[in-house]
Amino acid sequence: MDNILEFVKQSQIWVALYFIVSIGVVITILLENRNPSKSLAYILVLLFLPVVGLIVYYFFGRDLRKEKIFKKKVFKETHIVTEFIHKYFSDSERELARMEKEIGDLISPFKLLLSQKQSLVHRNNRVTLLTNGEEKFPALFDALDQARHHIHLEYYIFTKDDIGNQLAEILIRKASEGIKVRVIIDDRGSNHIKDIPRKLKEAGIEVYQFMPVRFASLSQANYRNHRKIVVIDGKTGFVGGINIDDRYINNGKHQLFWRDTHVKIEGSAVKELQFNFFKSLSFVTQKQYELESAYFPEAIDYDDGATISVAASGPASPHPYNLEVLLSAINQAKKSIRIANPYFIPPAELLTALELAAASGIEVELIIPAQSDSYIVQHASFSYLKTLIRRGIKVYLYHKGFMHAKTVVIDGKLSFVGTVNMDIRSFYINFEIAAIVHQPEFASRMEYQFALDKADSSLIRAKEWVTRSRSKKFIDSVCRLLAPLL
Repeated sequence: MDNILEFVKQSQIWVALYFIVSIGVVITILLENRNPSKSLAYILVLLFLPVVGLIVYYFFGRDLRKEKIFKKKVFKETHIVTEFIHKYFSDSERELARMEKEIGDLISPFKLLLSQKQSLVHRNNRVTLLTNGEEKFPALFDALDQARHHIHLEYYIFTKDDIGNQLAEILIRKASEGIKVRVIIDDRGSNHIKDIPRKLKEAGIEVYQFMPVRFASLSQANYRNHRKIVVIDGKTGFVGGINIDDRYINNGKHQLFWRDTHVKIEGSAVKELQFNFFKSLSFVTQKQYELESAYFPEAIDYDDGATISVAASGPASPHPYNLEVLLSAINQAKKSIRIANPYFIPPAELLTALELAAASGIEVELIIPAQSDSYIVQHASFSYLKTLIRRGIKVYLYHKGFMHAKTVVIDGKLSFVGTVNMDIRSFYINFEIAAIVHQPEFASRMEYQFALDKADSSLIRAKEWVTRSRSKKFIDSVCRLLAPLL
């Protein structure tokens, strides 16, 4: 009997301690004045998942951790940013004035990035649309073969499989030719890379893991480098949604067809990709890098080429630039907005912008996967669709496979291609990057591909969606509560 009383007494003490700590955490969350929906989500987790809720908040929810982790990174970027922007700012202003005559207020995202000193405006670039790995990898490997000075790669996923091994062999061969090769991989995303880093290092290649996740650094696990960047000789660049993995080439080894989009860029806009690679390199090495001319050569001017800016954002960014440039473009749309995205869990401001656009008579179309690779994300995404459909937005479910492309086309004039999912994680937590392209021919190719993807999709009918079973709607609603944390 005494043992039972003692156990009850000890339990009461632990419950009281947990209650006091939880109250303290709730007060801290409220005082941080963060996004209300995110604050509420963390509070609900604390209430309904005792102990687990505290662990989730400690490792993933504390803004103090973010400030501590990235404080040095912001400081190290200062000198590089100032020098780079100062050199090319006047040219960008002249290009903005010229472009405004062509597309009017759609210059808004370019203007925003320039005024915030986040990206210059680069004219006369050659941009090539690459659909799926079947088009990306041959173009990438051919460009790597032609490297003469350096190769820079930054990837979220680098897998040891046929594609990964082929890429590693090319990098090792180029290093043996005296080419400077640097590789940055996300530690969490590239968890199937196996012995490739060791082989690369043995060949003299610099390989860096972005924010390694160890027991002592579990609080870093929430901040991932989701970018996919390649820069070759400072003249050719690649960016988009396609990682280094066999699943993207649809060669029959994986049952699921993988639909994705990438771009190859040639011209002065490659400087932006190079610039952002060096910022990541500075962070992972904790070294200051000077902008040597060999890494930023004079670019070829492609007549009547594309005008490009690059939006890069992450937890160290003063503002969520990828979200802001998207909102600025949507708000200036006059005719059409076409979006393809795998993870559609929009923050309130993006949701409102799309609804207002549709309500104003603009044709808004959205393609998302019929079957996602995440059960919670899919149902959270589904919870937003009823409102969108009722406001006149056409929502399509992609059935051919998994829609992983992250693209936007506005008015057939402005295109976005990058790594950015339409969720809070991509806008506020992950390191992301996207190319913003103005060229009617490129936008036309993007719209043609969008039409092909619609042919492999089904349009959601309002009546059918509203009459879905209550159990499915309930699951959607529950998963939506977790949306701010996804």
